[in-house]
Amino acid sequence: MLNNNLPSLDLHGENREVARILVDEFISDSIKMGNYKICIIHGIGTGILKNEVRNFLKNDARVKNFYIDFFNIGTTIVELQEKKY
Repeated sequence: MLNNNLPSLDLHGENREVARILVDEFISDSIKMGNYKICIIHGIGTGILKNEVRNFLKNDARVKNFYIDFFNIGTTIVELQEKKY
C-alpha cells in the first residue's frame, strides 16, 4: 500500500528534542482533524531519529499501532486511537 495520501511530518534535520515536540504536536493535531493514520518521515541515517520516534510512540497512549513503511524504511506509519466522545 502506498501512503502518499496520508498526512505526514518530515523530521529531516531535526534533533531528538525537537523531533519529540513535533511528533507530539502532530499527533494532537491529527486527532483533532480526524486523521487516525499518519506518516512520520525520520529518514534512514544512523537511526537516531527513528529510535527516538519509536520510543516516543510506544509510550504514547494515543497510539494504537505503528510500523515501518514496507516501501520506505525511512518512514513510520502510525495508527492512532480514535477519539471517544
